[in-house]
Amino acid sequence: MKTLVTNDLTLSYGDNIVIDSLNIAIPKGKVTVLIGGNGCGKSTLLRSMARLMKPKDGEVVLDQKNISKMRTKEVAKEMAILPQSPITPEGLSVLQLVKQGRYPYQSWAKQWSMKDEEAVTQALEATNMVEFKERPVDSLSGGQRQRAWIAMTLAQNTDTLLLDEPTTYLDMTHQIDILDLLFDLNQDHGRTVVMVLHDINLACRYADHIIAVKDKSVYAQGAPEEVVTCDLVQNVFEMTCDVREDPLFGTPMCIPHGKGRCILKEAKDQMTKNQLSS
Repeated sequence: MKTLVTNDLTLSYGDNIVIDSLNIAIPKGKVTVLIGGNGCGKSTLLRSMARLMKPKDGEVVLDQKNISKMRTKEVAKEMAILPQSPITPEGLSVLQLVKQGRYPYQSWAKQWSMKDEEAVTQALEATNMVEFKERPVDSLSGGQRQRAWIAMTLAQNTDTLLLDEPTTYLDMTHQIDILDLLFDLNQDHGRTVVMVLHDINLACRYADHIIAVKDKSVYAQGAPEEVVTCDLVQNVFEMTCDVREDPLFGTPMCIPHGKGRCILKEAKDQMTKNQLSS
């Protein structure tokens, strides 16, 4: 199992610094979730970990190797990334998409093999996509399409999976479906999973480790029950809330303040009226 860390990592778009001198270590064999407000640099950080973005300064290190000095195929054999809302070429079937996950293992000297075939089959089976393998990806539902892309990353057969908002645009059922799949991959196969999520309650439910990003750096990190507090939500998301224990999972559950129909208040007001009229 490989170790993934950043050392004094600085990322920028031109002169605009997004991440400044960041030092983090991703726990091996665990689920890590990056949280933070819009535009705080979560997706940028994830992209840099996959060597899709060159640092302005500092380094990303995989198993004591600076990934900027590794060959592209070498990195792709160690880490697979699923970007946010990936675009599929028109007419590409699920099977054709998943086979692309074996690209790092192909060369002029080494063509498609039984090992490649087995990896694709296992990826389709793990994501329950076997029955859809001949279907065009762009004909699938949002949840099925996301499973197809995850199958492609699984076919790469890497120890580490990086996913940028894998539940974006999915309804509640498909959000839980995708997160359960990733959770099982971690629990059953020991995959290290690093993902960006917007829903802090789902992050708390599925993550072993949370990294909250604010002001170009890490505001807090650790187990959800240790770091997710009212103060963190206020300072990172600028939102007041109550944080209570999830009655089903025992994980932190954020209840945001704000306007809305308050059934409890309505019930109390009705009770008061009944008492006054009796």
